[in-house]
Amino acid sequence: MTRRRDAILREMGLAPLWRLRGAEPVEEAQPEPSAPVPEPVVAAPVSAPAPASRPVPLARFVPPDAEPAEAPARRPAPVGDIAGLGWDDLEARIRECDACALCKRRKQAVPGVGDRQADWLFVGEGPGAEEDERGEPFVGQAGRLLDNMLASIGLARGNDVYIGNAVKCRPPNNRTPETDELAACFPYLERQIALIKPRLIVALGRPAAQALLNQEVRIAAARGKLFEFGGIPVVVTYHPAYLLRNLADKAKAWEDLCFARATMKRLKADAV
Repeated sequence: MTRRRDAILREMGLAPLWRLRGAEPVEEAQPEPSAPVPEPVVAAPVSAPAPASRPVPLARFVPPDAEPAEAPARRPAPVGDIAGLGWDDLEARIRECDACALCKRRKQAVPGVGDRQADWLFVGEGPGAEEDERGEPFVGQAGRLLDNMLASIGLARGNDVYIGNAVKCRPPNNRTPETDELAACFPYLERQIALIKPRLIVALGRPAAQALLNQEVRIAAARGKLFEFGGIPVVVTYHPAYLLRNLADKAKAWEDLCFARATMKRLKADAV
């Protein structure tokens, strides 16, 4: 399987980009992800992303027939005057927030980082241990993988890219954020989006996608489709921490990045 997987990644020109310098072979590494993003096992194959030349209409996601174990919480209205805050006041409010229980065990809140007028917004799940220490999202091993993912489509952290999370405080033991925690933190993410005004949002993992779309999401079923948040197109793909544990899905994530790049190209062409 290792030779076959490596051959597939080399065929796509992906192997050199995804390998971390100085790391042990991926099969033996046991990284600590920024935050665990459990992904469901989906047997049905997913259609390949649409080619760049074919317009892809915005669509509402229709979940599988099976009843979800837990529906996303209803979004609250913005707390206080969050809807009118500028960047400095917003980040100060995030750092002193006590709207949910996550504030009790954090070392510091992690608002986000990058270009505040970026065309690209990447939204992850929540801070991990290293992010909680340093106050910046995606700085652990999953963050290094995200940097390689950005480089694979000609992007770089902070250069027309803003990176944030659905929740701003680290969940205990890097667990998945609960629906009430996602709901409590959502007004901050909503205000960040309003300030950035990105052309495209990339949701990294299921919790981020559910926070943005406010409904149950299965990543395997949502890939290769365009959704929308407040009129802004949203592309859904796997979280880097998940990819570190599920190597075979890196090729799928590469397809999603190509789909996002093609979508951005079309959005810019339409704006001319």
